[in-house]
Amino acid sequence: MKLSTKMRYGTRAMLDLALRQSSEPISLKEVAERQNVSQRYLAQLMTSLQAAGLVRAVRGAKGGYELASPPEEITLRQIFEVLEGSEGFVDCTTYPGLCDKFDVCATQEIWARMYASCMQILEETSLADLARRVREKQAASAAMYHI
Repeated sequence: MKLSTKMRYGTRAMLDLALRQSSEPISLKEVAERQNVSQRYLAQLMTSLQAAGLVRAVRGAKGGYELASPPEEITLRQIFEVLEGSEGFVDCTTYPGLCDKFDVCATQEIWARMYASCMQILEETSLADLARRVREKQAASAAMYHI
């Protein structure tokens, strides 16, 4: 399984918003520059995330984006389902009737279990968890002494 750039960049953008929560929205330009993603591509992702209710867009001179809920309430699974979809890794796990070998296929069970395990990890991980991990890594890096 390989995650698309939509998921990777969308998660990074959401994490950027979580790390910089303030009273003012954060401009798309700022997020794009920090995450090294084109503004145009990021705007497409944010439109999808906004339609799903995960972010809010604020218009005006001091406009930008902000999380629609606290980072503790936004899971990576929610982001995944918006940007990647909610279907299994292979069609037969979502639509068993598509495959005439479904009743005798041993691999379908593996793909279904693999998908369920991945979704559980994504469901258990919030943006707040990722933000906490970023801060831990930054603190550890700052404390490291280089010769």
